[in-house]
Amino acid sequence: MIKLIQESVKFLQQRGFETPEIGIILGTGLGQIIETVEVLAEVSYNHIPNFPTATVEFHKGKLIYGMLSGKKVILMQGRFHLYEGYSLNDVTFPVRVMHALGIDKLLVSNASGAINLSFKKGEIMLIDDHINLQGGSPLAFKGVEQLGERFVDMSAPYDTEMNAKFESIATEKGINLHKGVYASVVGPQLETRAEYRYLKIIGADAVGMSTVPEVIVANHLGLKVSALSVLTDECDPDNLKPVDIPEIIAMAEKAEPEMITLFTELIAQL
Repeated sequence: MIKLIQESVKFLQQRGFETPEIGIILGTGLGQIIETVEVLAEVSYNHIPNFPTATVEFHKGKLIYGMLSGKKVILMQGRFHLYEGYSLNDVTFPVRVMHALGIDKLLVSNASGAINLSFKKGEIMLIDDHINLQGGSPLAFKGVEQLGERFVDMSAPYDTEMNAKFESIATEKGINLHKGVYASVVGPQLETRAEYRYLKIIGADAVGMSTVPEVIVANHLGLKVSALSVLTDECDPDNLKPVDIPEIIAMAEKAEPEMITLFTELIAQL
C-alpha cells in the first residue's frame, strides 16, 4: 500500500497539489462549498493512479486543491462507500493520500437519518462519537503497522477543540447545531423499523453509510478530525414512511448554506 500511496502522491504533486493543510470530504449537503474555494488544481478520480471511482449519481468524482478561508485545502468532491462494492481499504485510500500530501486535519460531512426524534430533518448534527456497524475495520490488514500504530485509541476520535469551535460558531451565527452519536451501516438499503429501534437502544442519534472508516484511518494517521451530519429524514419506527430520495437530497440542499458557514468559519480559525 505504501507504494500505491507514493504513486498517487507523486502524480498529484506534479499537478500542483502542494502542501495542503486541511483535507475535506464532501458528502451529500456540502457540494456548493466549491464555489467559495479559489481552485488552484483539480483532477478527476479516474485519472489518479490507484484511486477508486465514485459511482453514486449525486456524488462527483474530483480531487480539488485550493485556498479556502486563507488555508490550503484539498477537497474530495465525492466519496466512496462499501455499498458500491469497494473494500474498506478502497474507501479510506484517499485519506492516506491526503495525509501523505501533508494535511494534519480532516473535516468530513455526510447525510444521515435522525434516530433521535428531537432532531428534525434539515438540521445539522455535530458528530461527538460513533458506532461502527460496517462489519469490519480499515486497519485489519497485514502490514498496517508500517503505516501507523495497529491498536489505535478511539476514546476521542473527534477532536474536542475543533468540535468546540464548531459549537461556538453555531451559537454566534444562530445555527441550531445538535451534537450526537453517528452509527455507520453498510447499506445501500435503508433500515427496517426493527433496525431503527435497535439503533436507538444502542445509543445512536443518527444513522448513515459513510464517514466511520475514514475517521478510523484519520485517527490511525494522527490527524485531527471533525465531522458534521445533515439530517435528511426522521427515522420514527412507529410512523415510518417509504424512503423519498428526492426529499433527502432536498433536505441536504436546505441545510447546505449553514453547513458552508460552519466549515468556512472553522477553517478561518484553524
